[in-house]
Amino acid sequence: MTQLESFTFEELEIGHTAHYSRTITEESVRLFAAASGDVNPVHLDQDFAASTPFKGPIAHGMLTAGHISAALATVMPGPGVIYVGQELRFDRPVRIGDTITVELKVIEKLPAKKQLRLQTTARNQNGKAVVSGVATVLPPAQKVMIERPPEPQFTPA
Repeated sequence: MTQLESFTFEELEIGHTAHYSRTITEESVRLFAAASGDVNPVHLDQDFAASTPFKGPIAHGMLTAGHISAALATVMPGPGVIYVGQELRFDRPVRIGDTITVELKVIEKLPAKKQLRLQTTARNQNGKAVVSGVATVLPPAQKVMIERPPEPQFTPA
């Protein structure tokens, strides 16, 4: 198994960066729809989606944004981080099969609250920004190193 390591406010400096990658699958789109209740046919219905400006299904924007959350939780600052806020801009559609790489960069330290602001950019496999914004987080107060928990597995009903 892989270890997850957190970074405290004191350890992180302006300019620190981290990356996290994941491929969007049809299953992940369907599971997100089931978990969120967002059954917009632009995500789930090939025929309907073909009639839209996207000419086919696209992933939920918030599914892609969820990869930013995963990067913050597993890469930097890591386990124990608390999300305080997130500004988002959806720059391009994401399609099934796209590999999304989240780039995190510490851009500001807020010492009074021991919070960080990070530039968050999700790019597709062509290097094009698909979601961008700024996250405000509270890093863990103490360093944590744990085994990466297994991802939940779901089976269709």
